Amino acid sequence: MSPRFLLDTHIVVRWLAAPKKLSREQTRVLREAVRQREPVAVSAITLVEIAILFGEGGARSAIPAGELLSELESNPAIQIVPISVDVAAEIAALGGSLRDPADRTIVATARVRRLRLVTSDQRIIESGLVHVVA
Repeated sequence: MSPRFLLDTHIVVRWLAAPKKLSREQTRVLREAVRQREPVAVSAITLVEIAILFGEGGARSAIPAGELLSELESNPAIQIVPISVDVAAEIAALGGSLRDPADRTIVATARVRRLRLVTSDQRIIESGLVHVVA
């Protein structure tokens, strides 16, 4: 079964470490995906963001970076999506509408793969570049 949803980095962290911080709709779609045994997609750039944000000297999380990364690798509900040439071309096509390289990569991945992006990022939501679950 192919995924229908791509998770933004902060959604991955919330889902695994602080699920009460997810919105009602985010919780609903994630529960439904798990119930249906449908994987959810996570961009490879999310692995880099987690390593930087929650690694040595980074922000604190209820779960250390190593544990988050191990969970992403071993969890059958999560499908890591590589950064492909098509995604890179889409990043270039997005222009300057989003400044953050990780946000651009995640949005481009959702667009190329035709996935709904689960996010709370207001800049992404307001950009209208991708269908979101907020």
